[in-house]
Amino acid sequence: MWYLRYRTTNAQGKRVEHGLPVGLAQRLPREQDAWREVDRLGLLVRINNEQTGLSDTFAALAERYLAVEFSDEAVRPKSVNTIPIVEHYVRDYLMARWGDQLAADIGPLAIQKWLLSLHNDHHLAWTTVSKIRGLMSRIYRVGNIHERVTRNPVEHVETRSKSDYKAITITPSQTFAILAKLDNPLHYALVLTCAATALRSSELLSLRWADILWLEERIRVSKRWAKGQDGKTKTDASDAYVPMHSLLAEELKEWHRRTPYPAAGDFVFPSLQRNGKVPIWPSSFVADHLRRAAIEVGVRIAPGQRWGLHNLRHSLSQWLVVKAKVDPKTVQGLLRHANVKTTLQLYVQSDADATLDAQGMYLTHMIQ
Repeated sequence: MWYLRYRTTNAQGKRVEHGLPVGLAQRLPREQDAWREVDRLGLLVRINNEQTGLSDTFAALAERYLAVEFSDEAVRPKSVNTIPIVEHYVRDYLMARWGDQLAADIGPLAIQKWLLSLHNDHHLAWTTVSKIRGLMSRIYRVGNIHERVTRNPVEHVETRSKSDYKAITITPSQTFAILAKLDNPLHYALVLTCAATALRSSELLSLRWADILWLEERIRVSKRWAKGQDGKTKTDASDAYVPMHSLLAEELKEWHRRTPYPAAGDFVFPSLQRNGKVPIWPSSFVADHLRRAAIEVGVRIAPGQRWGLHNLRHSLSQWLVVKAKVDPKTVQGLLRHANVKTTLQLYVQSDADATLDAQGMYLTHMIQ
């Protein structure tokens, strides 16, 4: 057997000898025959690529990325909610499509066509496609940092990132009608608190009675419930206080008198089936009670259309900005968004009556 021998430098800085099989001496009787086979197999190119990691498959880069991002040394540690989503995108989409290919051989055009097919053929939302593109780019960046690749082909690839999703918002009167349909005082207190504070469902679930600061007229938000335990808030801006108006305080006091779990460390919205050891299960509550009540009072929700506690968050911001003309910065503070653009672009929709009035004002001034 002919072998092509070469040396590389290992992680400890030592030169290490390697050997690649070229072919049987019976088939390649002369040395020059063996060298021709080396050229035919591209072994010299492969050896040179190994010096810079260019022979790594995309799967190897992806595994390295996951190992780095899910470790304690990650620059931006992932939350327990985010980790399974990231791993799903990396393994079920990126590695499934590109895993066996050499990372250095994947080009921008192939990536562009594949991302387009995810939207057109597999009906993924552009926001999801954009997230997958971003993950692929980060995988290449980590590979570059670790000197496994020398370029990032994703940098030249574009996707749409704006969501087509428009949340269903409801008016205060519709919210009041929904509350009237909820006989359970736990459900009533949960929906009222969500509607008045715009807290995310995970933040509501994590609330203990110690977080209800009666004298200060505010609620402390310092954690969120995720994967059966308390975790960090979604963003640094989310770790804050929200106001508690006297009307809301009175309703919470009434629920505090009636709940079987009123201790400071007990959940404000406990699961009665689990003896208060965990908070209420939101998806079951929404499916069995909230969604049904909303449909009964006339909220138009198509089968399969997203609607739940988060829509109350959208509804509050929509009404405050469009109807009540509250300063967007004030609404931003209430929703605890890091940027007012998030409040205005994602949580506030144009109002037909308001736009009609605005058009009328312009025409009136124009004609006069």
